[in-house]
Amino acid sequence: MELAVLNIQGEETGRKVLLNDSVFGIEPNDHAIYLDTKQFLANQRQGTHKTKQRAEIAGSNRKIKRQKGTGTARAGSNKNPIFRGGGRAFGPRPRDYGFKLNKKVKDLARKSALSYKALSNNIIVLEDFTIEAPKTREFVKIGDSLNLSNKNSLFVLPEQNKNIYLSSRNVQGVEVVTARELCTYKIMKASTLVFVESAVDVLQSAL
Repeated sequence: MELAVLNIQGEETGRKVLLNDSVFGIEPNDHAIYLDTKQFLANQRQGTHKTKQRAEIAGSNRKIKRQKGTGTARAGSNKNPIFRGGGRAFGPRPRDYGFKLNKKVKDLARKSALSYKALSNNIIVLEDFTIEAPKTREFVKIGDSLNLSNKNSLFVLPEQNKNIYLSSRNVQGVEVVTARELCTYKIMKASTLVFVESAVDVLQSAL
């Protein structure tokens, strides 16, 4: 699959980039996408939720009523979970929600997500560009020339670029990542992928 390379004014430069079918043209695997997305979201969870059990509640251990003859259930202390102010039974505990996923499955998921974007023609290749100083106005102008306003767009760079990142930080619906940081969740979340020309080779060599 070939895509025309655009400049920052949104005009064709006359060059084309070849997208490898082994990365952008495979039969998408929905289950791999689901697993990789599930792992990404699980890793974002802090897992710091905590409730107090009956052993951690401040209170007396005095037996609050006699064992038999009351007609109600026996109770040893007011920290019993059935009483108001008592400990929580089977409450949440701090834990790690992350789980292992094989590298081949993660690679398959990314390739599947990229193939979906290629099938729907939601990939743009932009020539390499730089921003001399962090200017949000300049980045917005690039987005407008590519008709990306009111769209969730993901810009993929070959390597870290502080000025481009800072220029895009306040633009709603825009995220900037490097080709090495590209993950399935971010690909599927974005409505349009914008690859800087040299980032395509970096991504294809990584996959």
